[in-house]
Amino acid sequence: MQSFRTELENPVVEKDIIDLEKKISAFREGKIHEEKFRSLRLARGVYGQRQPGVQMVRIKLPFGKVTFKQLLRIADVSDEYGSGNLHLTTRQDIQIHYVSLDRTPQLWEELERDDVTIREACGNTVRNVTSSPDSGINPNELFDVSPYAHAFFSYFLRNPICQEMGRKIKFSFSSDEKDTAYSYIHDLGFIPKINEKGERGFKVMLGGGLGAQPFLASLVHNFLPEDQIIPYAESVLRVFDRYGERTNRNKARLKYLVQKLGLEELLRLIDEERIANKSKSFKIDRDAVLSPEPPALLEYPELEVVNTLEYQHWRATNVVAQKQAGFYGVYVKVPVGDIKTDRARKLVEGISPHVADEIRITQNQGLLLKFVRAAALPALYEALKAVDFATPGFDSIGDVTTCPGTDTCNLGISNSMSLSVALEEVIYEEFPELIYDKDIKIKISGCMNSCGQHGLAHIGFHGSSVKANGKVVPAVQVMLGGGTVGDGAGRVAERVIKAPSKRATDVLRTLLNDFSANHQEEESFHAYYDRQGKDYFYQLLKPLADLTTLKEEEYVDWGHEEIFNTAIGVGECAGVVIDLVATLLLEAEEKLGWARASFEAGAWSDAIYHTYAVFVNAAKALLLDKAVNSSTQIGVIREFDTHYVETGEFKLKSTFNELVLQINKNEPTAEFAAAYLADVTDFFNQINAKREEQI
Repeated sequence: MQSFRTELENPVVEKDIIDLEKKISAFREGKIHEEKFRSLRLARGVYGQRQPGVQMVRIKLPFGKVTFKQLLRIADVSDEYGSGNLHLTTRQDIQIHYVSLDRTPQLWEELERDDVTIREACGNTVRNVTSSPDSGINPNELFDVSPYAHAFFSYFLRNPICQEMGRKIKFSFSSDEKDTAYSYIHDLGFIPKINEKGERGFKVMLGGGLGAQPFLASLVHNFLPEDQIIPYAESVLRVFDRYGERTNRNKARLKYLVQKLGLEELLRLIDEERIANKSKSFKIDRDAVLSPEPPALLEYPELEVVNTLEYQHWRATNVVAQKQAGFYGVYVKVPVGDIKTDRARKLVEGISPHVADEIRITQNQGLLLKFVRAAALPALYEALKAVDFATPGFDSIGDVTTCPGTDTCNLGISNSMSLSVALEEVIYEEFPELIYDKDIKIKISGCMNSCGQHGLAHIGFHGSSVKANGKVVPAVQVMLGGGTVGDGAGRVAERVIKAPSKRATDVLRTLLNDFSANHQEEESFHAYYDRQGKDYFYQLLKPLADLTTLKEEEYVDWGHEEIFNTAIGVGECAGVVIDLVATLLLEAEEKLGWARASFEAGAWSDAIYHTYAVFVNAAKALLLDKAVNSSTQIGVIREFDTHYVETGEFKLKSTFNELVLQINKNEPTAEFAAAYLADVTDFFNQINAKREEQI
């Protein structure tokens, strides 16, 4: 692999990119094990695809914000390095597919020229911090949460406490009590509040998550002052890093730690950790994310389009008044979240005279444009229509959310994207009046892992399979009754029945017809579902699950011509760290170098956390020598006492537990950092001496 030099002004980013290039070279030369390398590249936004030999690169866009220049840069990068397509995700990211691994450092460098990063977009890190897309323009918001989401992104990016956790962590900020950023299914979800003194703060939800086993988050603070949200999140991450599962990735999310320890004990540990935090109070820069400048005032001619039914539907369903008087936000429906790069360029060219230079990616894979004057709406509609982005019904029942499914994902079981198109066709062709219904949401995932958020859908589907006549039939698991209630409350959809995938359109028709015929006046879908009960819907849909009536075409999935097979690869939703003694000791030595560098730079807290990581990695390596493999960091600490200190094999001035857990008994001062670093140096020297004796 040919080496290259970056020309970036930011030395931290430049070092990151050069380091990735070196790691790729070492992997190609066989110096880094494949599983270890996977962990490294995932934390740098490089994710394996279903197709061999190519990668998906995830671009991290904090709270979904992207400028015209950045979007054009991403389009250029996708053309040069990928497939010429931009995929919008439910976490407000953009993904590029079919990228060569060897070219990812150059790709990253090109993105960083316009301040776009892929760092920590995947892997066991803090993922993209999401927010309600309308934050900053929402008439009902108490204040704009964008600066708070930005502060979280900045504070935790490259932060030592969250680089190699057991699994990923997700944060969200909703703009108001409608909770459109879904606080109830996040590890930490924040809803803005103002107390009786007029001070800003947040309602805090903890321990939510989707996946194969959805958990609703628990309320942990009715009002946490704004200067305490980052210190609180830091304490949560420290506890999760130490106590979280690391062997069984299916049990490694924060929600399972809540289940394992109990909420009360977890909160006690979080409170205990506060003394070690880098920040006891963190002042949020409220001006870090400024409201974009409105476009120049133009004279717009009267257009005949305003008299068309299509424009009126679009105006009624895709346009909302901003809190800024005289301006409107305009939503753009993007089917399956895909935008070809040539279309992206034409989009920017067409909308730029009419909207502010800030686009927000939405959680349902669309776009929000801001600061449109009323007089500009017809011209903007024409510009959107020219690139086929003027479809009405944004965020309605006809705006189906979907993950990529078997198009590119290793874990995909079924073709969720083609199914999404088919379901939308049913709505627009057979139930066109429902483009005004924004209360019912349809969401699809290609597997049970809920990247398409089927677990919080009123009507959800996830990919599955059933067997009939000696063959495997593509199927969907039908999920009903989920969704947002508001102000931190939500509902998890219930599994009702499995049906062949090709019958999903009939499942939708049956449900909508029954709702239309049997719901009571002013009754919501949630109330209708609760009144009828799960078994009612099972019986209603049971004929569609009958496998004795299968037709030949039902053995073939949506968007395919060949007979279905469940070719599932190895998922990379979180990195895997290989447990080899030599690898762990090398990592410990590398972290010791980081600890010393941080100490010399005066970054006491970072030095202390790197030191802690040296203790844990080195101890884990020695435990593996005795075939002891603990699944948590706290377990490693305790097992080392049992197998090395209590047996007299290792001489320490205290127990290993007391030595290592000084980290949460002391303020992160220069004095403690120096003493802690001296302790780990002595410890590591003992290990090296012991290894030399063995050799």
